[in-house]
Amino acid sequence: MRASPLPALVLASASPRRLDLLRQVGREPAEIDPADIDESPLARELPRAYALRMATAKLAAVMPRHPGAIVLAADSAVVCGRRILPKTETIDEARTCLGLLSGRRHRVLGGLAVAGPDAKVKSRLVETIVRFKRLETAEIDAYLESGEWRGKAGGYAIQGRAAAFVAFLSGSYSNVVGLPLFETEQLLKAAAS
Repeated sequence: MRASPLPALVLASASPRRLDLLRQVGREPAEIDPADIDESPLARELPRAYALRMATAKLAAVMPRHPGAIVLAADSAVVCGRRILPKTETIDEARTCLGLLSGRRHRVLGGLAVAGPDAKVKSRLVETIVRFKRLETAEIDAYLESGEWRGKAGGYAIQGRAAAFVAFLSGSYSNVVGLPLFETEQLLKAAAS
């Protein structure tokens, strides 16, 4: 008797980092279908609620287009105090973010949401603590010249040159890159069963 094939996996994200991380653990999405949603925080929305809301909203936007599939959605929020830092689009935004993070601890919140073929939604929030060393102006300028900050939450990519800024990390490194692999794998296994 043959085992029934696993449902197709759909990644509700255009992030090349999330795709690379999934491939790293042997998961190849059958399709990539990014959600087009408003990612603005709500008034007085706390960061943890925001990260989970973003992941579940992305899932809700993509799930109806893929009945019978396993759909994975994720979002990352870089948080300094209670402030959700933007996905930087301008050099001034990136400079501001790096200045805020310099010499301080911050949190990276990874919201995950998965729906299986039965359309049951499971979600999880993963928190990683990161502390940057105190950054000199020349270091910030050199990083900004690299362009790695473009479109990155908090204005940095830990898997690139900003790795040299990290003095301390507690929790999931892959969460800071864009997808907490351990928790993702647990949710995907539960959705397939």
